[in-house]
Amino acid sequence: MLNKIKINRLVLGMITVCLLPACATVTHPDPADPWEGMNRGILSFNDEVDQYVLKPVAKGYQWITPEFADVGISNFFSNLKDIGVSVNDFLQAKPKQGSMDAARFLVNSTVGIAGFIDVATMIDLPKHEEDFAQTMAVWGVPRGPYFVMPFLGPSSVRGVGGYVGDTALHPLTYTFFFAHPGVSWGAVGLRAVEIVDVRADFLGAEAVASEAAMDRYIFFRSAYIQRRDYLISDGVAQLLEFDELDEEDLDESLYEDLE
Repeated sequence: MLNKIKINRLVLGMITVCLLPACATVTHPDPADPWEGMNRGILSFNDEVDQYVLKPVAKGYQWITPEFADVGISNFFSNLKDIGVSVNDFLQAKPKQGSMDAARFLVNSTVGIAGFIDVATMIDLPKHEEDFAQTMAVWGVPRGPYFVMPFLGPSSVRGVGGYVGDTALHPLTYTFFFAHPGVSWGAVGLRAVEIVDVRADFLGAEAVASEAAMDRYIFFRSAYIQRRDYLISDGVAQLLEFDELDEEDLDESLYEDLE
């Protein structure tokens, strides 16, 4: 329940910062999005797949799954991802946070019954969001053009590389390739459940975003880029220091605000 509330708040926040550019008509390609025509086509394809396959399944899943079970399943998959989060913490030279996230995984995997109960949060081991794309950004790899991935949604050239790295760090990947065939197909089933569970959690938020944005493509592009920048900077706002503004620039900015 808490995760769903956070998701809805995130989308509502994104609406505030993205609504104006979403309403604008794009007459010139965005330098950060030179493949907009192709990306819009992929987004339309993804929307079709979502409308006729994923969304109906997610609604059915949400309808038959009790809330406590839904929360437990989300916790289980979140716990598996904490392995990759811990590795990326250390790759980004965050040893303290990496130790905390490793402790989260150990606590939730044992006391939390394979992660179904988020005991770590109860004992002040907060959840962090780190992935390989963020690690690449810390290493100085540029974001590259915005890119909508088939089936997976908004990303970038760097994000594609990050997705490959995250897949390599996910334990179910190794279960699929190296375990007994029966266990491997079980891993495929778990990944399918994970996808449906995530989509079900976003049902309410997705509806709010679709109703608020005049142009869904621009809305999701802006939301993705701003969200990624927020995560890479660990939530630290990039503010211009007051003393970096000279008097003339300050006067002009105040004049423009008054207009």
